[in-house]
Amino acid sequence: MDASAAGLGAADPQLQRFIEVETQKQRFQQLVHQMTELCWEKCMDKPGPKLDSRAETCFVNCVERFIDTSQFILNRLEQTQKSKSAFSESLSD
Repeated sequence: MDASAAGLGAADPQLQRFIEVETQKQRFQQLVHQMTELCWEKCMDKPGPKLDSRAETCFVNCVERFIDTSQFILNRLEQTQKSKSAFSESLSD
Protein backbone atom coordinates (compact mmCIF):
# COMPACT_ATOMS: atom_id res chain seq x y z
CA MET A 1 0.00 0.00 0.00
CA ASP A 2 1.37 3.44 -0.83
CA ALA A 3 1.95 6.20 1.72
CA SER A 4 -1.17 8.19 0.80
CA ALA A 5 -3.39 5.14 1.21
CA ALA A 6 -1.73 4.33 4.52
CA GLY A 7 -2.30 7.90 5.71
CA LEU A 8 -5.96 7.79 4.70
CA GLY A 9 -6.42 4.41 6.32
CA ALA A 10 -5.07 5.66 9.63
CA ALA A 11 -7.84 8.25 9.69
CA ASP A 12 -10.59 5.91 8.48
CA PRO A 13 -10.38 2.14 9.10
CA GLN A 14 -13.31 1.49 6.73
CA LEU A 15 -11.50 3.30 3.93
CA GLN A 16 -8.32 1.37 4.65
CA ARG A 17 -10.21 -1.93 4.48
CA PHE A 18 -11.92 -0.85 1.24
CA ILE A 19 -8.54 -0.03 -0.32
CA GLU A 20 -7.11 -3.38 0.81
CA VAL A 21 -10.07 -5.28 -0.70
CA GLU A 22 -9.87 -3.36 -3.97
CA THR A 23 -6.10 -3.95 -4.15
CA GLN A 24 -6.67 -7.68 -3.64
CA LYS A 25 -9.29 -7.68 -6.41
CA GLN A 26 -6.86 -5.93 -8.73
CA ARG A 27 -4.10 -8.44 -7.97
CA PHE A 28 -6.51 -11.32 -8.58
CA GLN A 29 -7.54 -9.84 -11.95
CA GLN A 30 -3.89 -9.45 -12.92
CA LEU A 31 -3.22 -13.07 -11.97
CA VAL A 32 -6.17 -14.29 -14.06
CA HIS A 33 -4.98 -12.18 -17.00
CA GLN A 34 -1.44 -13.59 -16.76
CA MET A 35 -2.74 -17.15 -16.52
CA THR A 36 -5.10 -16.68 -19.46
CA GLU A 37 -2.38 -15.18 -21.65
CA LEU A 38 0.18 -17.83 -20.74
CA CYS A 39 -2.15 -20.79 -21.23
CA TRP A 40 -3.66 -19.39 -24.44
CA GLU A 41 -0.22 -18.99 -26.01
CA LYS A 42 0.84 -22.45 -24.86
CA CYS A 43 -2.29 -24.44 -25.71
CA MET A 44 -4.11 -22.76 -28.58
CA ASP A 45 -2.66 -23.75 -31.96
CA LYS A 46 -5.49 -22.55 -34.16
CA PRO A 47 -8.73 -21.07 -32.87
CA GLY A 48 -11.84 -22.83 -34.14
CA PRO A 49 -15.51 -23.25 -33.34
CA LYS A 50 -14.79 -26.05 -30.83
CA LEU A 51 -12.00 -26.82 -28.39
CA ASP A 52 -10.36 -30.13 -29.25
CA SER A 53 -9.52 -32.60 -26.48
CA ARG A 54 -5.76 -31.94 -26.74
CA ALA A 55 -6.24 -28.20 -26.24
CA GLU A 56 -8.73 -28.78 -23.41
CA THR A 57 -6.31 -31.09 -21.60
CA CYS A 58 -3.52 -28.59 -22.16
CA PHE A 59 -5.61 -25.74 -20.69
CA VAL A 60 -6.55 -27.80 -17.62
CA ASN A 61 -2.92 -28.80 -17.01
CA CYS A 62 -1.67 -25.27 -17.62
CA VAL A 63 -4.12 -23.70 -15.17
CA GLU A 64 -3.37 -26.34 -12.53
CA ARG A 65 0.39 -25.81 -12.87
CA PHE A 66 -0.06 -22.03 -12.78
CA ILE A 67 -2.09 -22.28 -9.57
CA ASP A 68 0.37 -24.76 -8.01
CA THR A 69 3.31 -22.53 -8.88
CA SER A 70 1.61 -19.40 -7.57
CA GLN A 71 0.73 -21.15 -4.31
CA PHE A 72 4.29 -22.46 -3.93
CA ILE A 73 5.72 -18.97 -4.44
CA LEU A 74 3.30 -17.44 -1.93
CA ASN A 75 4.12 -20.11 0.65
CA ARG A 76 7.84 -19.62 0.08
CA LEU A 77 7.57 -15.85 0.45
CA GLU A 78 5.56 -16.30 3.65
CA GLN A 79 8.24 -18.64 5.05
CA THR A 80 10.95 -16.15 4.11
CA GLN A 81 9.07 -13.33 5.84
CA LYS A 82 8.64 -15.43 8.99
CA SER A 83 12.34 -16.32 8.97
CA LYS A 84 13.33 -12.68 8.59
CA SER A 85 10.99 -11.66 11.41
CA ALA A 86 12.34 -14.34 13.73
CA PHE A 87 15.91 -13.35 12.85
CA SER A 88 15.17 -9.66 13.46
CA GLU A 89 13.56 -10.45 16.81
CA SER A 90 16.54 -12.55 17.89
CA LEU A 91 18.89 -9.67 17.04
CA SER A 92 16.88 -7.22 19.12
CA ASP A 93 16.99 -9.47 22.23
